Amino acid sequence: MSEQIQSISVIGLGYIGLPTAAMFASRKIKVIGVDTNQHAVNTINAGKIHIVEPELDMLVQASVTQGYLRATTTPEPADAFLIAVPTPFKNDYEPDLVFVEAAAKSIAPVLRKGNIVILESTSPVGTTEKMMHWLSQARPDLNFPAEGHTGSDIHIAYCPERVLPGRVVHELVENDRIIGGITPECSRRAAEIYQIFVQGQLLFTNVRTAEMSKLAENAFRDVNIAFANELSLISDKLDINVWELIKLANRHPRVNILQPGAGVGGHCIAVDPWFIVHKTPEQAKLIRTAREVNDYKPQWVLGKIQSAVAALAATGKRTSAISVAFLGLSFKPNIDDLRESPALHIVEEFASAIDIQLKLVEPNIKTLPKSLGSHTLSAIDDSVLNADIVVLLVNHQEFKDIKQKLGPHVVLIDAVGSTFNN
Repeated sequence: MSEQIQSISVIGLGYIGLPTAAMFASRKIKVIGVDTNQHAVNTINAGKIHIVEPELDMLVQASVTQGYLRATTTPEPADAFLIAVPTPFKNDYEPDLVFVEAAAKSIAPVLRKGNIVILESTSPVGTTEKMMHWLSQARPDLNFPAEGHTGSDIHIAYCPERVLPGRVVHELVENDRIIGGITPECSRRAAEIYQIFVQGQLLFTNVRTAEMSKLAENAFRDVNIAFANELSLISDKLDINVWELIKLANRHPRVNILQPGAGVGGHCIAVDPWFIVHKTPEQAKLIRTAREVNDYKPQWVLGKIQSAVAALAATGKRTSAISVAFLGLSFKPNIDDLRESPALHIVEEFASAIDIQLKLVEPNIKTLPKSLGSHTLSAIDDSVLNADIVVLLVNHQEFKDIKQKLGPHVVLIDAVGSTFNN
């Protein structure tokens, strides 16, 4: 560890920023966490966390108690700055870098010679260079790095996070990290930061390759998921059980088809491929098609639910409103993250249906998002017991034996294959 790295500022205290800040603080480094969310700042300063991630609560509590982690809404001077803010896209899939730009401009006034600025946010190729441009515009008194030149006042690099929700604390330490500096010197200085706690390899490259590496990783996964989701559409059309089909096909020694679901969610896989498509629309044909397949899947699931409701209503024998129970709202199993969740999108669109009683079950959250209006969370057993239709959208561990709890006349729509695979 470099003797010069005594303080690190992490800009953005969400699902990546907070665990990263806590990891540095656990290594006895002074960490200043910065976030515009006052509630998050207050929660962290109380030694608590505002997100769900195993083991993170203990790290944060210890780091705050020992005085190594402090949160604020205003950037302060530090030896290094890590930016971990959202990078969403606009309605036309154009990348929206407003948070990166705001973060860069917020730290510019407190930069000083020798500082290291690392962008961790998953970003379109060229974003790190834009960030450096915003910094240099705000601080013309400082010398910024340039390719082919050595020596600069500020060192700039890109290092994408590569962690799995639910295992962030472990994977931050164990996973290899790709470090792309504006110059080789920038890469070396950035490596001094990650050497503080990373046990995986630190792999050096240029900044654009580092940016593209994260996009390529997630686009690869998206394409593979799209194959499974498209296979589920084809199998339904041909009256084939897709779960049995995949199980049999995967007995081939060189085949490993993924499991289809209600779509693809989360901030990474559902977003990052569009960054590639937007930058190179003529070349990214397969990546675009995979995105379109996965974006369509929630609509297909919604159609299945609407058909089931219509079939029940058509019997003309009902004396009460049809009740539908939705199991799972997060974007993947056993986490509380609702970002870009296909399950949530399905429920939101269905929630406006007339004369339908909704039972919403999500064991990993305490309150529903505002988008669901006056609806409330329901308990699993009560929801399943009194429902006419049960829709399994996320394969949470709490739903493992759900089929055994269903009544004889309940219509089950299993979008994730839990009742077949379990």
